[in-house]
Amino acid sequence: MEDRNKLIQRRIEKLNELKKQGIEPYNNRFKADSLSLDLHKNYGSLSAEQLIDDNVCTSVSGRIMAYRSFGKAGFMKIKDFTSQIQIYAEKNSLSDEDFRLYKKLDIGDIIGVEGCLFKTKTGELTVKAKKIVLLTKSIRPLPEKWHGLQDKELRYRQRYVDLIVNDEVKNTMMKRAEIINAVREFMVINRFVEVETPMMHKLVGGATAKPFVTHHNALDIDLYLRIAPELYLKRLVVGGMERVFEINRNFRNEGMDLKHNPEFTMMEFYIAYKRYTFLLDYTENLFEYIFNKLNMANTKTVFGEYEIDFSKPWKRLDFFEGLKTVGGLDDDTINDKEKAFNLALELEKSVKKDMSREKILAELFDALVEPKLINPTFVVGYPVEISPLARRSNDNPDITERFELFVAGMEIANGFSELNDPFDQKNRFLKQLEDREKGDEEASMYDADYIRALEYGLPPTAGEGIGIDRLVMLLTNNDSIRDVILFPLMKEKEEEEV
Repeated sequence: MEDRNKLIQRRIEKLNELKKQGIEPYNNRFKADSLSLDLHKNYGSLSAEQLIDDNVCTSVSGRIMAYRSFGKAGFMKIKDFTSQIQIYAEKNSLSDEDFRLYKKLDIGDIIGVEGCLFKTKTGELTVKAKKIVLLTKSIRPLPEKWHGLQDKELRYRQRYVDLIVNDEVKNTMMKRAEIINAVREFMVINRFVEVETPMMHKLVGGATAKPFVTHHNALDIDLYLRIAPELYLKRLVVGGMERVFEINRNFRNEGMDLKHNPEFTMMEFYIAYKRYTFLLDYTENLFEYIFNKLNMANTKTVFGEYEIDFSKPWKRLDFFEGLKTVGGLDDDTINDKEKAFNLALELEKSVKKDMSREKILAELFDALVEPKLINPTFVVGYPVEISPLARRSNDNPDITERFELFVAGMEIANGFSELNDPFDQKNRFLKQLEDREKGDEEASMYDADYIRALEYGLPPTAGEGIGIDRLVMLLTNNDSIRDVILFPLMKEKEEEEV
């Protein structure tokens, strides 16, 4: 730490020296006309002779990532958001002022360079500097790429440093953007309209989760950060917007682990005059579209120790059948609440005596079945008790027309035929309200306005939510949600220096 403080102090001294020489250390007047990657693509294949004959001159800007000085000449590598390019600086090609500036530069400084392209003896495309401009003086030295920033927690806390020195992190975030763009394109191609719904709700609904609470001073009311946009999106379908989607941020006041962050991104969509069976094929086609947009050669991808095959069609598995064939439960355990409860306790699941049998079975499914669903699997036939917004099956009123998609042991999507019977929905809300009064903080509140909307008439509708963060995890081979979120929430602690 003492050495680092000395380095910082030395850089501050350099900054003050530059100011005394009339050099602005935070200059914003330089205009670059090229990006590093474009230069490599356009001129990297040319021979050294062709570059000299063509006399290709350019201006670039970026952060210094490597610096080697040999007295009257030296090399730097600067990095912009696309790639890196090598810079050659020599005394004979620069003004005295620019050469003195070059000698005072440090790794981490951001500079602009004007010059012409050539190739070194090793064949590396390089800009021979004719002019160097300091754009930003870096006060803190960067950590060594492989040794100074390996502490993952520190990387999450200081993501700006992580992005500078770890290209794979930046590549993941760039791929995240590509994935979201592909999702949006697919929805628009299929004539869905992107909408924005409130993020502060007067009531908790649309999912089973504990909310964050805030207070609006002007209205003097408590509000909840949304746990899901579902009820607002379905109001839009009632209003005639029959294909809507939202790529949204949700907030759930729950624990954090490899798969959960309190603030996360989902894509939720609704389509009128379709059933949940439509969503199964639609989801497969969405993934196929994403694979094509990412130029992935086939439908297989590696995630941790698994090679996951996304080729169609994906497996369908009944909820109760999964408890038996995958989870190893017998009919007695499934049908006997007390036996199911005792087993859940043995597995250290958070169950209570007053929980319904179906909720206990859901906990057992989570422990015994989900981790074994590696290749894409649609689980169908969920009980009504754990599906308060899904339509009952015409064939069996105890289960719903609902599915969840699991890949690599993670829930990726949840969808169903929407409940559009206002009387059934009212009764389910009342049941949720009873659960809430008994202490279930995740139960929904009674939403009278939503019931009123259903009374105007919600057409037969199918809806689905897809977890964007987990989707990115799968397609970038990251086993932690924190690795695909730029600024994950972290526990407060005295932060270390980098």
